[in-house]
Amino acid sequence: MAERKISLVYGGGSVGLMGMIADAVLDAGGEVIGVIPQQLAKKELIHPGVEQMHIVDNMHTRKALMSELCDAFIAMPGGFGTLEELFEVVSWVQLGIYRKPIGLLNISGFYDPLLNLVDHCIETEFIKPKYRDLIIADPTPAILVDHLTHHQLPVIEKILDLNET
Repeated sequence: MAERKISLVYGGGSVGLMGMIADAVLDAGGEVIGVIPQQLAKKELIHPGVEQMHIVDNMHTRKALMSELCDAFIAMPGGFGTLEELFEVVSWVQLGIYRKPIGLLNISGFYDPLLNLVDHCIETEFIKPKYRDLIIADPTPAILVDHLTHHQLPVIEKILDLNET
């Protein structure tokens, strides 16, 4: 990311996989922007090396600000929180709230069952086939970033306009 001048926008923590990625980007001289809820910052999970740290009131504000600050979304292998954030972002893009590519780092086929479920939802007509192209998956970080950089999202009729009153 640092070599490509791509900034990391993430949840602001110092632990786990994302903490290690933040360390690597910082060590390589890259830009890291953290967004962490107040209650997690109090538990000393906040990354001490991230200079651009936004401390927000709650998780909802955190996700909204991270979505505003980024140009694309990448989900690493993870648990319930990762899946919740992934599907919220997919829903936001499907609704036309954002027009940003979404990637899955599909290391060792981690996301294959999830992608199969999406395909099943398409086959059973709960998801329109064109929305399958909202999610790009690749096991190699550099190739995933290349795909996201050049990806053309499907045409989406904007259902919601947040600027309308």
